[in-house]
Formats: sequence, structure tokens, C-alpha cells
Amino acid sequence: MGPGQRRVVDVLLAAVCVLAGAWDGLQSGLFNGSPLVNERAPLAVNVVLGILTGLAVLVRRSRPMLLYGSALLCWGVVSAYPALLMAQFSLGAHVRSAWHRVVLTATMLALVTGPLWRAGGGDSAVPISFALCIGPVLVGLYLTSRREVLASLEERALRNEREERLRIDQARAEERAQIARDMHDVVTHRVSLMVLHATALESAQGRDAVAIASQIQGIGRAALNELRTLVGVLRDGAAAPLRPQPGVNDLEELVASSVALGLAVELRVEDGLRAPALVEHAVYRVVQEALTNVHKHASDARTTVTVGTDGDGVLLVVRDSGSAPMLDVAPGGGHGLLGISERVRLVGGTLRTRRLPGGGFEVLARMPMVSEVLR
Repeated sequence: MGPGQRRVVDVLLAAVCVLAGAWDGLQSGLFNGSPLVNERAPLAVNVVLGILTGLAVLVRRSRPMLLYGSALLCWGVVSAYPALLMAQFSLGAHVRSAWHRVVLTATMLALVTGPLWRAGGGDSAVPISFALCIGPVLVGLYLTSRREVLASLEERALRNEREERLRIDQARAEERAQIARDMHDVVTHRVSLMVLHATALESAQGRDAVAIASQIQGIGRAALNELRTLVGVLRDGAAAPLRPQPGVNDLEELVASSVALGLAVELRVEDGLRAPALVEHAVYRVVQEALTNVHKHASDARTTVTVGTDGDGVLLVVRDSGSAPMLDVAPGGGHGLLGISERVRLVGGTLRTRRLPGGGFEVLARMPMVSEVLR
């Protein structure tokens, strides 16, 4: 019920109370006016009491005790009963204290039942008293409790909807981060190699031009194929390729491609090393990003890649000796280290990077043998 409808109901109920003060039809016929003294008060007094009770009806939600007192006064003077029903209903609906409800209902019951018992006996006094004093309280309690339960359910539904929206937003954010990592891992490494090959081609001044151009072409085609696959998954919902993700066994090929560009890289992998696929893939991506950074920033440095076990985890160390600053032929957006750090964290590991005292750079990652992917 909206505020406008409630106001109309309040006005109608107030009008009934005003009418009850002046019209015998809304007064108990067992008494000649007052049930206490069995005498009729002047009409002006009855009308004033009816108006006061009607005004109390309009504020019964915020001041139920005002209507309670007005109803008792109107009953004691005029024997009008409509206000009793409204007062007891407001008692159950708007008085929060159970003790107050019990005391006030008992008081009302005593003041109503006594005169009725004397006038008509117990057979009529008991059901009428229940209907006037107890029934409305129970109805008010029921409707208020039902309204509170419905409000609680609505609030819970809204809260669940907000939480679901937050979960969806979080999932989308994680998906965007995953796409960004994949785009970086898939594209940046190969594009960086293409730029470095192009730089070498320019420096060669015609020597080995065919071989270098062939390498650029092969790298470019591989990058395009991977881009088409990734874009197809994003745009059309196509199934992701079923080939295994690169892992520790693919590090030799990755290092070989860097050596072919003139980078001095030494790979050391512990014999028989086996880890979960997600951990091995994270190892591969860390090495890939580290070598890409060496290509861009210290191409004449000596680099060592060490992969082994560290207690119950996998320890990866990529360390270069450093070199004089060089032109950054393939500038990045600064997201590479952030991306591999996130990959390592998703499998339950830690990543640390630092500049070495004697020059150079070190990337150290520790990952558990049991993948702890965070979802």
C-alpha cells in the first residue's frame, strides 16, 4: 500500500471515529451512554471526543499510545467501540515491547469486560471482549510480522543481486586480466623478436638478408596464427586450441630461439623435474618474459636460466650479467613483469625481481608442486 492509499485509509478511519462519537449506531446498545455510570453525556462532549479520537487515528503509527488513551476515554464516556478496534490493532502493529503490549491489553480487557459482564453476562462479555481487545492485537502482530518478513526477504534478494553483480564484475575483471596476459605472452615475445630481427637485418647491410628475412617471416606467421586463434576465441566463442600449453620441456626450444639471435643463454634444468601443467606453463611464461626483456635491454649480456626443485616447490632463477644501456627497439607497456607476477600468484607462488649489485638483473620465482589456482 502506497503513502497515498494509506492516507485515504487513515482519513476514512478517522471519519468513522468522529461519527461514532455522535451516532448511536456505532456505540454499544447495552448502555445508556457511558458504560461506567450508565448516563449519557452532552452531544457536544461526544462530538469533541470523536474528533479527538479521529485526530489520534491519523498519528497512530508514530504515537499509538495517544490513540490508546483516546479510545479508552471514548469508550468510558460514549461506549463507542470502533476506536477500541483501531487502538488494539495499533498496539499489536506499532508497539515494539511485548511487556507493554501485555499490560496495555490486560488493562483494556478489564475496562471493557467488566461493564459488558454486568450488562449482558459472561456468555456475551467473553466473545465481545475477545473481539474488541485481543483479536485486533493478534491481527496487528501477524500483519506486522508478515510485513517484516517480506521486507527481510526483499532486502536479502536485493543483497544477493548486488553480490551476484559484484561476482560477475569480478569475473569479468579476471577475464580481462587473463586476456591481457595471454595477449602479452602470445604477441609481445614474437613481435619483439621480429623487431630485433629487423634491426639485425638493417645492421647486416645485405649480408644474410635472405636468412634473416625468412626468420622474420616465420615469426610473423606464428604470431598471426596465435592472434587469429585468440581473437576467434574472444569474438566467436570458438573452442580454445587443444594443443598442450608450453612447459618445462619447451624451454630448450625457447632458449634456442634466443641463442639464434645472438643472445648468450645457458639453460640448466634439473633431471626428472615434473610439476603440474599450470606450474610448468607459468615457468615457461616467466622465462619467456625474462628473455624478452634481456633482448630489449641487455642483448650482449650473458644469461643463465636455472630450473630446479626447492623443497616441495619449483625454483626458477633467470639472471643476466647486465650490459651498457642500449636503444630500446621494442618498448613495452610495463605490463610484462606484472603479468608474470600474476601468473605465479595464481598457482600459489611468489615472484621477486631485483638489480644485482655488480650489474645485471635477476628474476626469481618459487612455485609449489601442487597448483593452488585461485578462483
